[in-house]
Amino acid sequence: MEGQNRPDSEILERHKEKLKEPTMYKVVLHNDDFTTKDFVVHVLRVVFHKPPIEATRIMLLVHRTGRGVVGVYTWDVAQTKANRVHEMAREQEFPLRCTVEEA
Repeated sequence: MEGQNRPDSEILERHKEKLKEPTMYKVVLHNDDFTTKDFVVHVLRVVFHKPPIEATRIMLLVHRTGRGVVGVYTWDVAQTKANRVHEMAREQEFPLRCTVEEA
């Protein structure tokens, strides 16, 4: 009778869960007529850790086309970065807009 009806002899089933990649979101900067180009470059360097040349390239894209994707992140990271941009812009009294869109 050994092994019958004993809890330690039960066979446990293993469930394999498929992990789903998280939905990604674009952080987009929008051009305006008041925020300085230098400030936009500063924001790109501080918040998004862009090197100077890339920050300048993105700033010019935003200036010329009206908007530009700064990066693609998970929801929490994208929202945090957008909030930081708005906070920095408010502190300097600039109307810089930053939105989060599904990638």
